[in-house]
Amino acid sequence: MRSTTTRRLRLGAVTVAAATAFTSATVAAVASAAPASSGPLTAGLTGATGLLGSSQAKAPLSTWLSKKWSTLSAVSPTTVLVHAVDVSTARRAAIASGLAVRDSYDKIGVVVAAGLPRQIDAVRSVPGVTYVEGNQPIDMFLSTSNTATRGSEARATLTGSDGTALDGSGVSVAVIDSGVDPTHPFLRNTDGTSAVVKNLKMVCDPLELLPCQSVDAGSLNTDLLAAGGHGMHVSGIVAGRDVTLSDGTKMHGAAPGASIVSLSTGAVLLIVGADSALNWVLEHHAAPCGADVPATTCPPIKVTSNSYGPTGGGEFDPSSATVKLQRALVSEGVVSVWANGNDGGDGSANLSNPPGQDPTGGIISVASYNDHDTGTRSGTVSDFSSRGRSGAFGTYPDVSAPGEGITSSCRIYLPICTTGGDPRDNGDYNTISGTSMATPHISGIVAQLFQANPSATPAQVEAAIKATAWKYTDGAAYVSDPAGNGTTSFDKGHGLVDVVAAATAIRP
Repeated sequence: MRSTTTRRLRLGAVTVAAATAFTSATVAAVASAAPASSGPLTAGLTGATGLLGSSQAKAPLSTWLSKKWSTLSAVSPTTVLVHAVDVSTARRAAIASGLAVRDSYDKIGVVVAAGLPRQIDAVRSVPGVTYVEGNQPIDMFLSTSNTATRGSEARATLTGSDGTALDGSGVSVAVIDSGVDPTHPFLRNTDGTSAVVKNLKMVCDPLELLPCQSVDAGSLNTDLLAAGGHGMHVSGIVAGRDVTLSDGTKMHGAAPGASIVSLSTGAVLLIVGADSALNWVLEHHAAPCGADVPATTCPPIKVTSNSYGPTGGGEFDPSSATVKLQRALVSEGVVSVWANGNDGGDGSANLSNPPGQDPTGGIISVASYNDHDTGTRSGTVSDFSSRGRSGAFGTYPDVSAPGEGITSSCRIYLPICTTGGDPRDNGDYNTISGTSMATPHISGIVAQLFQANPSATPAQVEAAIKATAWKYTDGAAYVSDPAGNGTTSFDKGHGLVDVVAAATAIRP
């Protein structure tokens, strides 16, 4: 496989509020007046509900929303996530403050709401409100080398607890991305059915007035509807079935027996759309196709694959809805896997994807490894792979996986698929690079590990991957990991994932 130039799908969409923003001076004047207890809005809310108290300390704004505050429109609603001690409090607070509630994440006490700056400021003073988060734009992080990971070897030599080949059978992977074509030959089972057992389109109102809705798209190509291609490529890396291309190349994904639940958020991502997908997984992971569909047909979701995040990385925000959702998922037995980003770096600054920095066991961030198209385990860290800040261990990626020059499923008419440097079989396959390609390797490998030990916890899965990682030597030196599991580095984490060693370690 040929390596290609690093690609990124930059999602340039902004909120309606930002697109129609007034001047900073005008908005600042409006915003500064909003918190005053004598203001008409605040006074009216106090009289009507009794919720607002002048002595209540304001709940903090997220860093992104704080930075954007002066640019928010004074006339067009801005979408925010209101966090509170429980969802009822969050909903009452939002309504009392004049915000329009669009959606709720019931298990983590968050509502998605929209309003003007003065209303957003007012909700911060309602008792029980703990945090107000902005609807931050995020990017997709744009290579299969199952030889370097020893994934093919594990499938050929090891079995799961069910006695079948270690290929991820009995596990569904939730791919939160631009979408998928369930009819693609790389995702077709030998009986003609699709590896995609559930194909959802997250439909979010562009005016941000209504909640995001999950629509069952059946066999439709949701990647075409999203004008994407990124999700198609990622899904093949997770669970591509055995195929032989017209040139004789034999391929399969990391977990060719796993099932996929695709949640299409479209090619344009804002954090609310992605969080709505995570919230759907939180509420449906045990029976993603419905309680009446047996697990043999539609297995439980045990891992989410997330190849998106803000450009340039950033500091970890434990108060964000994303983190609350992934921690709730971990508590219910679901691993979250994150692309570490494509911003490169030299260790002088933290460029890692924020949610992947979560120290909670079972939340895994992935750096990109280059096997130079040979399957070697003595390769290099991809230049584009985001680095953490040297000495700040919490910012380091957890592990490396192949992400450079990865061939997987595409459709030539999809924008991302046209960026690949090696189209094959009429463009149904192409070669693309990025931590987006490294992440689904790990997502599929997690499925293999759960097949090896269905009773394993997310923390045990992460620990097995870290403790057994292959110490390839390119890049920064390994140093002792203060959290345990041997040694780590700011560019490649604990090393290159080793499926045979990890699966052996996690067996009951």
